Amino acid sequence: MCGRFTLKATPGAIQQAFPDVKVPTDMSPRYNIAPTQPVAVIANNQPDELDFFVWGLIPHWADDPKIGSRMINARAETLAEKPSFRVPFRRRRCLVLADGFYEWQKVPGQKAKRPMHIGMADGSIFAFAGLWETWHSPGGDLVLSCTIITTQPNDLVAPIHNRMPVVMQRGAYDLWLDPDERRPEDLQHLLEPYPAEKMAAYEVSRAVNNPRNEMSEVAEPVA
Repeated sequence: MCGRFTLKATPGAIQQAFPDVKVPTDMSPRYNIAPTQPVAVIANNQPDELDFFVWGLIPHWADDPKIGSRMINARAETLAEKPSFRVPFRRRRCLVLADGFYEWQKVPGQKAKRPMHIGMADGSIFAFAGLWETWHSPGGDLVLSCTIITTQPNDLVAPIHNRMPVVMQRGAYDLWLDPDERRPEDLQHLLEPYPAEKMAAYEVSRAVNNPRNEMSEVAEPVA
């Protein structure tokens, strides 16, 4: 599961991390990105541009765009089988930019879960593996949407949650963003848990539980 994440970095830092991509200069830091909101995406039809897609994939055949709120994640193990994901897996792949994500850890003896922020040990920007889709409303409006792929947790995330988003290795970006159709067997090996030793996690305030809380404090460690 990946239900909330951060992209706190400045446009300049994002540009430095993705030097071959045109990054908008008016991006604002995000501390509590939630489903159905716009997220920063590099899609395989325009791999040299950063765009913003709605988080929650809306299949092109959907009657109601609200279905997207139930499709914020896609399991890596079943992408090739699920009707909503099998064609995008072959043809419409993307990177979803982030510098951290939240998971909620069960605490023995407590009803409330402990929110944890997880990212790179060095604080660097990274990218989730994603799929994207186009949907046309009855009125003719075009909606671009995406989902974040999840996989088994690594040793860092496993005590916190039983799933984690697929964080792509930088060396895999070109293959994942190939505009040509790819067979699932060509891509499946890219969807492995990111090495735990390169990541770090810390507890954050329960204020993050409310997606309306977008202040920087929600992403800071608590004592």
